Amino acid sequence: MLTILGFAMIATFLVLIMTKKMSPIAALVLIPALFCVAVGQGAQLGDYVIEGVGNLAPTAAMLMFAIVYFGVMIDVGLFDPIVRGILKFCQADPMRIVVGTAVLAAIVSLDGDGSTTFMITVSAMYPLYKRLKMSLVVMTGVAATANGVMNTLPWGGPTARAATALKLDASEIFVPMIPALAMGLLAVFVLAYVLGLRERKRLGMLTLDEALAREPEPETVSTGAGGTGAGRAAGEDRLVKRTSAGGTGTAAGTGTDADADPAAADEDGDGDGDGFQGLDPNRSTLRPKLYWFNAGLTAALLTAMIMELMPIPVLFLLGAALALTVNFPHMPDQRARIAAHADNVLNVSGMVFAAAVFTGVLTGTGMVDNMADWVVGAVPDAMGPHMAIVTGLLSLPLTYFMSNDGFYFGVLPVLAEAGAAHGVSPLEIARASLAGQALHMSSPLVPAVYVLVGMAKVEFGDHTRFTVKWAILTSLVVLAAGVLFGIM
Repeated sequence: MLTILGFAMIATFLVLIMTKKMSPIAALVLIPALFCVAVGQGAQLGDYVIEGVGNLAPTAAMLMFAIVYFGVMIDVGLFDPIVRGILKFCQADPMRIVVGTAVLAAIVSLDGDGSTTFMITVSAMYPLYKRLKMSLVVMTGVAATANGVMNTLPWGGPTARAATALKLDASEIFVPMIPALAMGLLAVFVLAYVLGLRERKRLGMLTLDEALAREPEPETVSTGAGGTGAGRAAGEDRLVKRTSAGGTGTAAGTGTDADADPAAADEDGDGDGDGFQGLDPNRSTLRPKLYWFNAGLTAALLTAMIMELMPIPVLFLLGAALALTVNFPHMPDQRARIAAHADNVLNVSGMVFAAAVFTGVLTGTGMVDNMADWVVGAVPDAMGPHMAIVTGLLSLPLTYFMSNDGFYFGVLPVLAEAGAAHGVSPLEIARASLAGQALHMSSPLVPAVYVLVGMAKVEFGDHTRFTVKWAILTSLVVLAAGVLFGIM
């Protein structure tokens, strides 16, 4: 019964958010609460939620201060040269911009943190997509899929979890997987090229001057998780600057069917003005004299994250405090910058805590364990010698519907035991388990995806409908390459 209810809860959640009958934050809270009562454990709901919140609190703290940090870096102009350089290189060619999105996301993913990757990628690319009226779901889909492939780095999380769960060395798992992962990354670049050609066909090609001369159009307000804007929360100074530039200061959002037409999620043009600040050389928050300090601080922060000198939430907390103090020494300016990014902070952190209800109920009621046992038990004995391939295929839905911790520490050991009984080594099982990461990064249980859709002002349902099919294809490429190269 718990198995059926677990799958029903997940299916109900996905249907409601993809059909936009409920906002993700409401669905993440109300649906698991109802199912918790349905399984007769309503009295334990509070305990499950508190446990889930406790598990995700460090992630929420990291996202809060990371948003403030990178928001300040955008304000002071750290990414302005990147935006101008990419636009100049791409020459306003939509195809090059989409490919550039994939390359940038892959490079930044080397730090091993999805939230940081999405913040930097969206900060750099969002102005280009908005200026050229390109589809924002193309940007989020390509960025999420590229980051998913790169998420398999030993310090990214899944590889370390697999190594810990099966008592293996992470390098023995990862190094042989490099050719297969390279094929997956190549598939992302090909996908970006194809989607870019489609955008080029839809929009045509502009010269750089024509692109910069384009005036943004007003947007409508959307009420979904990713569709909130920072028009009012961004502060009066931003609205004044956008108005003087000939634009508007309304909140941005998307609310159309991106799967039917990926451009539909962005037909409204520009909204809150945030997206073009990187191209506005006259905004009052610029700190050109502190550029190299900010660049050095960001490089030091990312280096410390990779070297794991401190927990990531602590690093971003210290980084945000230092960035605010140095760039805006006067208290009113600091308050203004914090207020400017409060909208994004509230939406993302709120979404994380809402997801804690979902994961808390899913785990606390035993639904996850029962679902995992059912899936493993459903594997026919005849597939035993092919357990590596089975593991790779199962990693797609299982890492999408549950956390990496749940899959790697709960399901993977069971799959490894089943494989060992048929002569399949734990190393092959561990490598195959990484195949589904391209899809995992768009899971509603991954906090980083809310950073992506929130900063890009894309509805989560639109992102899901557009991205899932391409992420599945990329994961299958990784799995097929692994089999072809004899890695698993």
